[in-house]
Amino acid sequence: QVQLVESGGGLVQPGGSLRLSCAASGSWFSRYTMAWYRQAPGKQRELVAAVTSGSTTNYADSVKGRFAISRDNAKSTVYLQMNSLKTEDTAVYYCNAAYSMRNYWGQGTQVTVSS
Repeated sequence: QVQLVESGGGLVQPGGSLRLSCAASGSWFSRYTMAWYRQAPGKQRELVAAVTSGSTTNYADSVKGRFAISRDNAKSTVYLQMNSLKTEDTAVYYCNAAYSMRNYWGQGTQVTVSS
């Protein structure tokens, strides 16, 4: 069974940094496109960043230049380094794994940016 476990969320002041981690179970990890989504209260879930099996990345316009996604296939882990955080980055952040018709989600981790 595929499991994704996020960690690293918390409370941070505007301008601060956080690094989220998503640890995956199983030997399938390297084949999957891994992504981070977020959902703020009252808003739809949106794509933040993604990294393919070939390490091609893409980002939402709102986080370009501030966030960086990376993956470590040896550790079956994907990271999201978040710098220069803004109050509008406050949301629950979800890890996602996608391959062919398969799509899996983590349980989410809360990120709150507030002074």
